[in-house]
Amino acid sequence: MNVLRFVLRRLVEMAATLLGASFVIFGAMYLAPGSPASFLLSGRSPSPAALRAINAQYHLDAPFAVRYFRWLGQLLHGDFGRSITYRTDVSRLLADRLPATLLLVAMALLLVLVVGLTLGRIGAVRGGAVDSTILLTTTLAVGTPSFVAAVLLQGLFALRLHWFPAGGTGDGLGQMLWHLTLPAVALALYLIGMLARVSRSAMLDVLGQEHVTVALSRGVPKRKVIGRHVFRNALGTVLTTGGLIVSTLLVCTVLVESAFGVGGIGQLLELSITTKDFPTVQAISLIMVGLFMAVNLVVDLLHPLVDPRVAHGPGRSAG
Repeated sequence: MNVLRFVLRRLVEMAATLLGASFVIFGAMYLAPGSPASFLLSGRSPSPAALRAINAQYHLDAPFAVRYFRWLGQLLHGDFGRSITYRTDVSRLLADRLPATLLLVAMALLLVLVVGLTLGRIGAVRGGAVDSTILLTTTLAVGTPSFVAAVLLQGLFALRLHWFPAGGTGDGLGQMLWHLTLPAVALALYLIGMLARVSRSAMLDVLGQEHVTVALSRGVPKRKVIGRHVFRNALGTVLTTGGLIVSTLLVCTVLVESAFGVGGIGQLLELSITTKDFPTVQAISLIMVGLFMAVNLVVDLLHPLVDPRVAHGPGRSAG
């Protein structure tokens, strides 16, 4: 019942946050310079009648409050509007492009978790030269922006060695996985370094605690202590960064998809901003906000499973 109340409360909070985010997203687009009409007219000087027709078609001549509540009502019915640039429903655009982005983010997230946690664990347990090497490597990874990593990986592994395609998504799941390998590595590189450092620091903190020292002094195998106590307790700290990791992946997809020509919503967002395609930008921005909040909810639900001392809600404990 406590978990159910927690989930219900969070869902209400998420709905309120989405409502506030929808207002900010909708208003921010109309504060930006330029208008969809200027793009549609391609620099031509239209007659007043033509300009009125365009404004009427896309409801650009209505008051702001009317436009916002009309758009909000459409969202509640699953209608994201019609793309100004592509002259088709935004829902269709998203359905065509969202799978590539979700697969790219999933591949990058898997790399971040597996490689980042492994490097952090090895650095904390082994120490010495191994730890120093991992610290140096992760420092370089953290200092490399995603778009720089994309250019370097593309130049080396695609253009010089010809191991991977330089861009696109291919046809079928197998081709998509192959085409998205380099973009996933470029997207994950910074976060691998960050997670490795966070997990290493968390494990070193647990290794210094008294119950770990006592267990080791009593002859409990080090591997067992590391797996059952140190690594599991450190996962709580690592899990709190889950929201940050996913939000960073979603934001950086715009740069990585553009660099590799991946036809996902990241590249679509960049093109839509350039062309003042308001409905498409608003839909993608709202979806990203929703995904970020959903991930945070999942992280909060998983945290007590990793660390039983944590309970849902402030001031509570699992005991």
